[in-house]
Amino acid sequence: MVISNKKVRQYINRLLLARMRILCSHGFYGLLLMHMIYSIDEGCETAYTDGVRIAFSPFFLEELSDKELDYVLMHEILHVVLQHCLRGEYKDNERYNIAADIVINSTIMHENDDKASSITLSTYGESMHIAPDGKEGYLYTAEEVYEMLQSKQKNFDSGNKKSNAKRWDDHSQWGKFEEDSKLRDVWVKNFAECCEAIKVRDASNNRGTLPMFAQRMLEKLKKPQTNWRTILNDFIQEEICDYSFSPPDRRFQDSPFFLPNFNEMGKNDNVSDILFFIDTSGSISDNDMTTAYSEIKGAIDQYDGKLQGWLGFFDAAIIEPKPFSSFEEFNVIKPAGGGGTDFQIIFEYVNQHMKEKEPNCIIILTDGYAQFPKEELANDIPVLWLINNQDVTPPWGKVARFTIRA
Repeated sequence: MVISNKKVRQYINRLLLARMRILCSHGFYGLLLMHMIYSIDEGCETAYTDGVRIAFSPFFLEELSDKELDYVLMHEILHVVLQHCLRGEYKDNERYNIAADIVINSTIMHENDDKASSITLSTYGESMHIAPDGKEGYLYTAEEVYEMLQSKQKNFDSGNKKSNAKRWDDHSQWGKFEEDSKLRDVWVKNFAECCEAIKVRDASNNRGTLPMFAQRMLEKLKKPQTNWRTILNDFIQEEICDYSFSPPDRRFQDSPFFLPNFNEMGKNDNVSDILFFIDTSGSISDNDMTTAYSEIKGAIDQYDGKLQGWLGFFDAAIIEPKPFSSFEEFNVIKPAGGGGTDFQIIFEYVNQHMKEKEPNCIIILTDGYAQFPKEELANDIPVLWLINNQDVTPPWGKVARFTIRA
């Protein structure tokens, strides 16, 4: 059966009207849906997403009520924003698909006052939403439910038996763009922008609040991984106070800096003249940048605003460091760059432009993929390399590591 262009336009118009309806009733989901392409695919049985578009079978679309269509669109966009399409590549696909659907369906039901009718399709029944432990799926990630399914399949079957639902969602297009790392970064950016947009809506309008899953994702995105008080206390006491930096202390080299306490600084002590540099070369993604910012913000927060220093950026050139003594001052400093990576220019800049007020230490947030300069260039200023992977180990200085969250 060949569908006429006129009919296709009618279908697409219906999808766009549904998107507008969701924008009014569930604002955050509606904003996320604004980033998707919509299409009709006669070759599929129901509906699917590949992370770029949401496609419907014309026959499936015809049988959906408006309420059911809204649910299906919310279901698909959650798979995208939670990056299920880009995860689970090395898992049992069928089990991971079930786990992802449980989390998604439970999340949508929770957003609709826990009404099972909000995740029910007349042809397929109530969609599965109970995790194998008997609790609602929205409390977990897809990976956590996946692990439960391996050990509690029997309990899972009985917990979801009452729905007698057939699974309708087509996951066959997942992983199509798994080689395209840009898609992951694009959706991190889209998610952050939608969070920001929804926050400025009328606070008295409950529909403008962030859903629980989004609050959880945002917290995960922004929560620093580094115990900065531990790192800086040890680093400053060991390196700055007694200048035992040379030769390098190899105890630090591969540790996360959870070392024995020296004379731990009091909570009210200021930590001053710390020079932060963030790598903004072409190999650094928006997600990397967000994580780096989160780490420095975490340092400021953990010192109750009593951390003072400079923040600069570098690739193959230096963006002049700007001073900050509070989060408000730090927050207005914006990144720039995008070229190659050259560590040497950091130390050349310090030697040429900061002689009158040298930093107490230099902390460089980077992926480390560049040639390291000679240690002599640091002029005995302690250097901490904060590396976002396990692959690169600087030949000198201290090393701590953090990971980029998907």
